[in-house]
Amino acid sequence: MSKVWMITGASRGLGAYIAKAALASGDRVVVTARNARALDECFSQGADQVLRQTLDVTDQQQANAVVDAALTHFGRIDVLVNNAGYGQLGPFETNTQADVEQQFQTNVFGVFNLCRAVLPLMRAQRSGQVFNLSSVSGLVGMGGASLYSASKFAVEGFSEALAQEVAGFGIRVTLVEPGVFRTDFLDASSMAFGSLAVSDYTAWVDKLKASCAAGNHQQAGNPSKLGEALVVLANSDAPPLRYLAGSDAYSQVNAKLVRMGEEIQRWQTLSASTDGF
Repeated sequence: MSKVWMITGASRGLGAYIAKAALASGDRVVVTARNARALDECFSQGADQVLRQTLDVTDQQQANAVVDAALTHFGRIDVLVNNAGYGQLGPFETNTQADVEQQFQTNVFGVFNLCRAVLPLMRAQRSGQVFNLSSVSGLVGMGGASLYSASKFAVEGFSEALAQEVAGFGIRVTLVEPGVFRTDFLDASSMAFGSLAVSDYTAWVDKLKASCAAGNHQQAGNPSKLGEALVVLANSDAPPLRYLAGSDAYSQVNAKLVRMGEEIQRWQTLSASTDGF
């Protein structure tokens, strides 16, 4: 039986490629984005295959309404892909409190909003797959992206705990942790820099901006292949909690695990020294 997917941020980038892979596999898709016109331009399929919905993930009422529309149109939701998000870059001190709040409203609370709207339906079905788009930056902190990393680390902890809470209802949760993929993530439409000028960070910010410009649309990761990989995972009987997308993500995370193991062992005696009275 074909599955019904709901994908946030589906008008471009990874979300669009994931939606197209799901459609190519014969599934049906609820595509959502803030820009309805962009969805029309991206997807030409008929209503029997695609339901287009305007959605700002930071709005819980909109999320609830989109889920209701999906249920009315397709009767169920089998796969939720929490993809909508952006990168707030620059050293922490160059970002305002408003930057902090907006980063978490979108990347973290947006995930919460969609899960809050979809999970009751999946519990009633006693089945479902949730893909939460994290990042290699959600496992390996990146200097110059402290807010973005913080938001993705939050998604990691939430998803790891949520997976335990909903497993008994037949719902699987998978964190998708991409490395660099050739999308518009490094464009101004998906990335923002802190606006506070701090002279000690000027050279760092300049270097970071130059690196982003040089790497834009030159990334090695193929977003079409990531979409195909998620279709494989959605049809797996035992999908992983974490899926590292890209050899760069795999290498960076494994290198961190080695460093963590060495550090933990080095301080093992001091760790044990706090036991007892």
